[in-house]
Amino acid sequence: MTDASRIGVLALQGDVREHARALTAAGAQPVEVRRPAELAGVDGLILPGGESTTIGRLLRIFGLLEPLRAAVADGLPVYGSCAGMILLAADILDGRPDQPLIGGLDVVVRRNAFGRQVDSFEADLHVVGVDGPPVHAVFIRAPWVEKVGDGVSVLASVGEHPVAVRQGNLLATSFHPELTGDTRMHELFVSMVNGRQEAGG
Repeated sequence: MTDASRIGVLALQGDVREHARALTAAGAQPVEVRRPAELAGVDGLILPGGESTTIGRLLRIFGLLEPLRAAVADGLPVYGSCAGMILLAADILDGRPDQPLIGGLDVVVRRNAFGRQVDSFEADLHVVGVDGPPVHAVFIRAPWVEKVGDGVSVLASVGEHPVAVRQGNLLATSFHPELTGDTRMHELFVSMVNGRQEAGG
């Protein structure tokens, strides 16, 4: 391909600039997404970390919730980190009963599974599909995957708990790769986006 893929970063809350920098380093063109028209113009989308209930509420306010659900159902590649993983989940534990989810990823996710802010930690993980040394992962009030569906591949775990998963065009991690300077998770996602384009998806 001659043109860089246009990959959106949901810009309602969270590490938007950090994800945009990582996407640029990974060879993509980052685009901030706040409205349905901006969503319609991207080849893939990152849902950054933040506060999942707040992001869900803002998705409704900005009229993005239903367009996002439709885009995921139509095969748009989406990568959710931390709160983004929660938003992509089919179901969540320890969430608010009225919490809006985008869905599409056949997993059950537990919010704040590793504890509160003071329980944040870092770990080196072997991630399936990422070559080279282990990925240094930063966990901040992180979720984990409690249950995976048949079509979901577990890419990395902490103990017995999956913290990186993929299902088709959907990728999700409990950790924040945008904070470490290691762009390999973003490169993996860019390759997913490019692969879909090359397949005519």
